[in-house]
Amino acid sequence: MLKNQTVTEAEIRKTIVEIAAHCGEAAHIGGSLSMVELTNILFRSFLRHRPSDPHWDGRDIFILSKGHCVLGYLAVLHHYGYFDREKLETFQQNGSDLIAHPVMKIDLVIESSNGSLGQGLGYGLGIAIGMQKRGQGRRVVVMMGDGECNEGSVWEAAALAGELKVTNLVAVVDENGFRNDGANTMYAKGPSIAEVWRGFGWQVQEVDGHDVTAIEAAYEAAFDAATGPCVLVAKTIKGKGLSFMEANNDWHHNRITPKVLEQCMEELEAADG
Repeated sequence: MLKNQTVTEAEIRKTIVEIAAHCGEAAHIGGSLSMVELTNILFRSFLRHRPSDPHWDGRDIFILSKGHCVLGYLAVLHHYGYFDREKLETFQQNGSDLIAHPVMKIDLVIESSNGSLGQGLGYGLGIAIGMQKRGQGRRVVVMMGDGECNEGSVWEAAALAGELKVTNLVAVVDENGFRNDGANTMYAKGPSIAEVWRGFGWQVQEVDGHDVTAIEAAYEAAFDAATGPCVLVAKTIKGKGLSFMEANNDWHHNRITPKVLEQCMEELEAADG
């Protein structure tokens, strides 16, 4: 990790909207913006990684299970030195390996391919078990969406991880309240997502997903967990940082025009002081 590098959330959000505009196509913007604090703090202060050596065999593994939000992840990787702006600007361009969903390429620190939702936790669990069997002190962090948690495969993996008490697995749920087709009402009348995770034997940290201090404390507790897997259930705002996008599911997947980009940059520059 780059201990002395400070990347602001506003910088990352600027990059997300600039690259979304540059690609000239619709992109998954709302969910990319909601995960910024969670991802930035993870890479800045907790995840063991080396931008100069992406294949480093002591690295922790980050898996983006909500893969349609890959633009948010790519923006973070760019700011932490994994590739330059020229490479990032190939996003969703013909011939690029930076497309609308992750395609596994360790040179770019993309540890898994992802298209269908609900696959990342099981994949990460397998890696975490392998690390434990080899006696490696490495961790796997899997970031998911709350809409993704409607998939049965998530709970199959959660049950197994809880049963095996896998201590080097951390899940992060970006609970922004929406899925592609509207509000995520799956947990509105029954148990909350946090309660379901607890039922499968996970240590649960409920946190404001935009409160930097709270996120740092939650990651600290998760990375220190010694009795089993841990999950951060992070309440976030879809489209965070842009007033007209916040909690507006029209921006789940949409195109940023030059006029919209100008409005975005005005708001984000004001937020960045």
